[in-house]
Amino acid sequence: MEERIMARLESAVARLEALSLRGGSVAGSGGNDASATDPSILAFEDFMGAYFGRVSSAGVKIGGQVLEVTKILEQALNMQKELLIKIKQTQKPDLAGLAEFLKPLNEVIMKANSMTEGRRSDFFNHLKAAADSSTALAWIAYTGKDCACLLRDVEESWQMAEFYNNKILVEYKSKDPNHVEWAKALKELYLPGLRDYVKSHYPLGPVWSATAKAKAAAPSAPAPPPPPPASLFTSESSSPSSSKPKVGMAAVFQEISSGKPVTSGLRKVTDNMKTKNRADRTGVVGASEKESRTSSPSFSKAGPPKLELQMGRKWVVENQIGRKNLVIDDCDAKQSVYIFGCKDSVLQVQGKVNNITIDKCTKMGIVFMDVVAACEIVNCSGVEVQCQGSAPTISVDNTGGCQLYLSTGSLGASITTAKSSEINVLVPGAEPDGDLVEHALPQQFIHTFKDGQFETTPVSHSGGSCMGVMRGELVMLLLWWCTVLLLHMNGGCGDSQQNMVCHSHRMLYIFNYLGVTSIHERHLLAFTEEVGPKFQLSTG
Repeated sequence: MEERIMARLESAVARLEALSLRGGSVAGSGGNDASATDPSILAFEDFMGAYFGRVSSAGVKIGGQVLEVTKILEQALNMQKELLIKIKQTQKPDLAGLAEFLKPLNEVIMKANSMTEGRRSDFFNHLKAAADSSTALAWIAYTGKDCACLLRDVEESWQMAEFYNNKILVEYKSKDPNHVEWAKALKELYLPGLRDYVKSHYPLGPVWSATAKAKAAAPSAPAPPPPPPASLFTSESSSPSSSKPKVGMAAVFQEISSGKPVTSGLRKVTDNMKTKNRADRTGVVGASEKESRTSSPSFSKAGPPKLELQMGRKWVVENQIGRKNLVIDDCDAKQSVYIFGCKDSVLQVQGKVNNITIDKCTKMGIVFMDVVAACEIVNCSGVEVQCQGSAPTISVDNTGGCQLYLSTGSLGASITTAKSSEINVLVPGAEPDGDLVEHALPQQFIHTFKDGQFETTPVSHSGGSCMGVMRGELVMLLLWWCTVLLLHMNGGCGDSQQNMVCHSHRMLYIFNYLGVTSIHERHLLAFTEEVGPKFQLSTG
């Protein structure tokens, strides 16, 4: 409460000082004086003092990237205030002019989004919550009924950020109250802060000036001089129309009616004008152009290899290539491990850690004992992860090819997969000294609409389904061997093709009885017409 009162007092003092400084200004600054006393602008300042003050004070206590993104958010709010003042002094522009008008605000929002790119930060949830929520400031671009609802835009923008904001509340609930205060204050900044402000002062969108001049992008050129007045001593009859050259289609018809040969106006095409003889075209790429393309630097280069403990809380393993003996042995349950950009290497984590994240690794092997929170595998290819102790959660996201080796203590782990393929989990067998049993996690699902909702089930890989995806050659080969077995059980095959069809029908009945319904009459016909004569020759 005291912080809110102090913030509002400071805002009021700043406005009084601004009014005193502008007291002796000339009449040309009347627009700025009017904006200083405008109720909507004053309400915006009160809104920032009441709600953003809490976010700013909590960000100062946290420091680091959280304070940096908080300052960017403050820049965005101040920029919106300046635009609101300019709107009251500017005519409503067109779409191109509106985009140019809002460009400063858009640049600040993009600056916040750029902080979430690149290597994942320890405060990624803070950065993501601030960046996603800043898009709510785009309500100022409302141009009429063709746009979406103003209040709904503000609420939906916060819904995108609320996912990461809730993660902050859960993660720091019992760790640091400053992070919890920052997350709560950020939510109140938009709901109800910004939402109520827009609802009270701009329910129909920004109100542009109807009397002010439109903002010019550049000084316009002077108007051309008027045409000279017609002479008083000339008349239209003195200048016949035939003396004026005709243009357009009139000139074409005039040339046709002149009676000249059609080809008289054509130019002769010489040899050097032909396509095959033109010197300005060639089908061979010059050597200089080829060298310039091959010598261009690559878009991204791997940084130096790292294996270090940062700030006593995070082990960073980066850009390790071909290293099979990487070991982290001095670790505890409060530390996390982040593995990034490694290839063809093996890392052993000997001890309990809080969290393990594997990001953008290829052909990487990780062996760890215990994790307190989760083991996350993101944007990887061909990785092998072995848990020798316990892991409550294993997350696989956007990964192609992953082998998970679980111990007896980690069989109760919750495995989450998204946008991934070729995920195999190996678990201990029934016998203590037996081999590991491999299970393939489904990556294809069937969605059926029943009773007003969709039901999702994984695609079954049973024998019937496998037979359904076999090609015709494999189906006929299976019929071949099954028929051979029946013929030998009956003591011979005979020399008639009809007997072979009869035995094939027997096999079809057996398949249908076993539930394999993907073999149809067409397979029998193909078998009889193509394979039958060969079978008779080989057994005759």
